[in-house]
Amino acid sequence: MAGKRMTRKGARGFFWILPSFLGVLAFYLAPYADVVRRSFFGAVNGQFAGLENYRTVFGNPAFLLAVKNTLRFTLVCIPLLVAAALACAVLLFRSKYGGVIKSAFLMPMALPAVSVALMWRMLFHPNGLLNQWLSHLGVAGCDWMNTKYAFWVLVASYVWKNLGYDIVLWMAGLSGISESIYEAARVDGAGEWQCFVKITLPNLKPSFYTITVLSFLNSFKVFREAYLVAGDYPNESIYMMQHLFNNWFREFSFDKMAAAAVSESVVLLALILLLQKAWDGAGEEEKKLARKSRKTGGSGGRLGVKRRGKK
Repeated sequence: MAGKRMTRKGARGFFWILPSFLGVLAFYLAPYADVVRRSFFGAVNGQFAGLENYRTVFGNPAFLLAVKNTLRFTLVCIPLLVAAALACAVLLFRSKYGGVIKSAFLMPMALPAVSVALMWRMLFHPNGLLNQWLSHLGVAGCDWMNTKYAFWVLVASYVWKNLGYDIVLWMAGLSGISESIYEAARVDGAGEWQCFVKITLPNLKPSFYTITVLSFLNSFKVFREAYLVAGDYPNESIYMMQHLFNNWFREFSFDKMAAAAVSESVVLLALILLLQKAWDGAGEEEKKLARKSRKTGGSGGRLGVKRRGKK
């Protein structure tokens, strides 16, 4: 009877997830399978090309430039965004006005991409607001989006737009830490920095993994702002993978685009799996240290400080 009951529950559960599964199959898995198939065939004659498309893509200077810029953008933006969001979240969490200020940080996410691009264009245009302010100070302006500064303009745009989202995620993690742990640590004589390093950061590790992965994936969505501000062929420093895909799509180079898309998806999946493996390995190491500490007698408190007032 128990086996039949479990079978019925399993069938009922499968029935409820079936619509979502069919949607994922129809709109994600099937199109991706078709992209993989196209990456091995020619776009014009439709004949099997083997790995020729991949060789063409990896020997393309535009592809190599886009990969370099995308990698550089990711390595700069993610640590900057995650650290800035964590610092803001800790400050807001302790403030009684944190909820109101948090809503203000979320405002950039509510703005349409076209409005954001128009604002950046008005600010960084050769005759824009920034150059006018600099002229009042006696400093010569420049065409910001056609110089090496374009990369840092794009970094600032990404951080500004996604900061509020990461702050909300960090604050959700902070709300899950019991205040009694901090009270016990302060009784032991711990300061604010010790509480942050020994209590806040270790308890935020699950949130850190989620926020890092989401920030990593969101860094590939910066194309809209860059495209609307600088067009199809922007300054060399902000020519990203999305620009390359967009230009190949307009040229009907579906074979090259498919090969590049499959290569990018494989790299993204590998990086996420490596990050998860490293994270799981660090968690297992912490569990081993905790078990070893309990076997040897442990410590007086979470911070390794003996309680005062008890003899």
